[in-house]
Amino acid sequence: MMACGTLLGIGLGPGDPELITLKGLRRLQAAPVVAAFAKAGRTGNAWTIAEPHLLAQQTRLRLEYPFTLEVAVSDPRYHREMNAFYDDCARQLAAHLEAGRDVAVICEGDPFFYGSYMYLHDRLAGRFAAEVVPGITGMSACWTRADAPITHGDDVLTVLPGTLPEAALVERLRVTDAAVFMKVGRNLPRIRAALGQAGMLHRAILVERGSMNGERVTPLADWPADQAVPYFTIVLVPGRQGVR
Repeated sequence: MMACGTLLGIGLGPGDPELITLKGLRRLQAAPVVAAFAKAGRTGNAWTIAEPHLLAQQTRLRLEYPFTLEVAVSDPRYHREMNAFYDDCARQLAAHLEAGRDVAVICEGDPFFYGSYMYLHDRLAGRFAAEVVPGITGMSACWTRADAPITHGDDVLTVLPGTLPEAALVERLRVTDAAVFMKVGRNLPRIRAALGQAGMLHRAILVERGSMNGERVTPLADWPADQAVPYFTIVLVPGRQGVR
């Protein structure tokens, strides 16, 4: 019997194609099938990062979300349809794996840090051999590009999804030294309000498209309150205060 292929979760890093790891590049180029999630009608950031490294003979498998922001997470339809979508994606990958082909699922940042790869890993890792190659996270690239050391000594860093209620954000900010806000987008007004309540707004930095084309670094206090931000935006609150 033909041996099954291996499921690979490969972190591509924060956006700069040169920030993929050597191991990630080697495993990516050795895989006969490459898969990535993307919004319908869009190229997809993972595909954009990987493009300089992909080979002509590799099969490309686009996994297009049924929706992104159009349906609220609180809507029962969201979980029902997204679960069905991930089940279908897993079936597509399983067909290649059962035929003996390795499948590399690529994603920006690190696969196990808010990465959609995890949903495939949950469904397939118990049936097939699986290997995850970590990647440089977007937040690491952002604080580097902002020239903002994020922690020092005994500083505590808290990573917060901007989707949390404002009161929950304030509560967590009051017991941390440094913070990183993910999932900013339409949640920026809530994040700004929470930082103001916690007395941290003056320290906050907004980074758009860190390490990618179109990168911008701006003090959050200077960002117009009515101006939207792109999907790839992170808010940083450095904890390292002064030189020690």
